[in-house]
Amino acid sequence: MAAFVAKQVVGNKLNAVKGAVGDGGESAEDKEKNAEAERERLEAIREAEERRKEKHRKMEEEREKMRQEIRDKYNIKKKEELPEPVQEEPANPLMRKKKTPEELAKEAEMEEEDEFTKLKNTIETQVNELKSQIESKCSLQ
Repeated sequence: MAAFVAKQVVGNKLNAVKGAVGDGGESAEDKEKNAEAERERLEAIREAEERRKEKHRKMEEEREKMRQEIRDKYNIKKKEELPEPVQEEPANPLMRKKKTPEELAKEAEMEEEDEFTKLKNTIETQVNELKSQIESKCSLQ
C-alpha cells in the first residue's frame, strides 16, 4: 500500500518536471490518467486511515475489557469521570472577562484560608462550644 502511494507521488513529481521542461503541456489523456491516479491515491489513504481507526478501536475495547476484569477481581468501582468545564483564556489578556467584586472577594477569601487558618477556626469553634456547654451546666448561686 505504501509502495503504491510512493509510486504515485514519484509519478506525479515526474509529470510535473516534464511539464516544467516544456514537454508541450499535458494532453487530455495525461490529465485523465493523473486525475485517476490522484483519486486512487486518495482512496488508498482513506482506506488506510479507516483500517488504522478500526485497529485502535479494537485495541481500546480489549484494554477496557482487561480493566473491567481487574476491577471485578479486586472489587474496584469504576471512576466516573466528570468532564471539567474548560475555561478558555483569550489569547489577548487585555480582552479577558472582568471579574465581579463578588468573584474578587471570594478569591481573596480562598487565598487567606489556607490549611492552618482552617484548623485554627475549627479549634476556636470547638473551644467556644465547650465553653458554652460548661457555662450552661455550672450556675453560680
